[in-house]
Parts: sequence; C-alpha cells; structure tokens
Amino acid sequence: MALYTASADLSATTTVYTATGEVVGTGYTAGGAATTTSVSVTDTTAFVNFSNVVWTATLIARGALIYNSSKSNKAVAILDFGADKTSTTTFTVTMPANTSTTALIRLP
Repeated sequence: MALYTASADLSATTTVYTATGEVVGTGYTAGGAATTTSVSVTDTTAFVNFSNVVWTATLIARGALIYNSSKSNKAVAILDFGADKTSTTTFTVTMPANTSTTALIRLP
C-alpha cells in the first residue's frame, strides 16, 4: 500500500502503482508498505481482507493505493481518506472488519 497527497491523480483509470503524487516524509519509503491479504467465503459472498498498515513516520496523506507488487504493480483498490491526515509519530491505515458485509472488497 502506497500513500498519496491531495495532488495525486488516482481514479478508476488508475491501473498500476505510480510514484506521482506519492507521500514524501521522514520514515516513509516510496512504494509504501506491504499489507497481507486473505480471501474468505460466507454463504454466497466472497470477500478479501487486508491487514492494517502502520508507518512510524512524519507525513501528510490524503489517500492510498493498494497494489499487487507480484503482478506488475497492478492496482487493486484506491482509498480516499476524505481529508488530509497528518502524522508526526505513527500513521495507521485501519481496514474494515473481515466480514461479508464490511470487508473492503466483496463479491456476491
């Protein structure tokens, strides 16, 4: 998962990781940090769980891009934080609960 500033141009047309508009800050490395995934099925809904990602960093981020580094950096999901988020110590992206009704990606 990579973090981005408000100047980033992430949208439905974003297909791969890009460094353009990516956060620059003490403790943050370009490309972001890994998130682990798992796929679950409940009744007729499949859903994907992503682990929370934590940086010990000083930064300002507006959103994030989850991408698959093992598949040519292809985009998986774009997150918009709704406003700039500032950290001077620990920055955490907390994912929704891993359930068929709250997971970030759900397929009926």
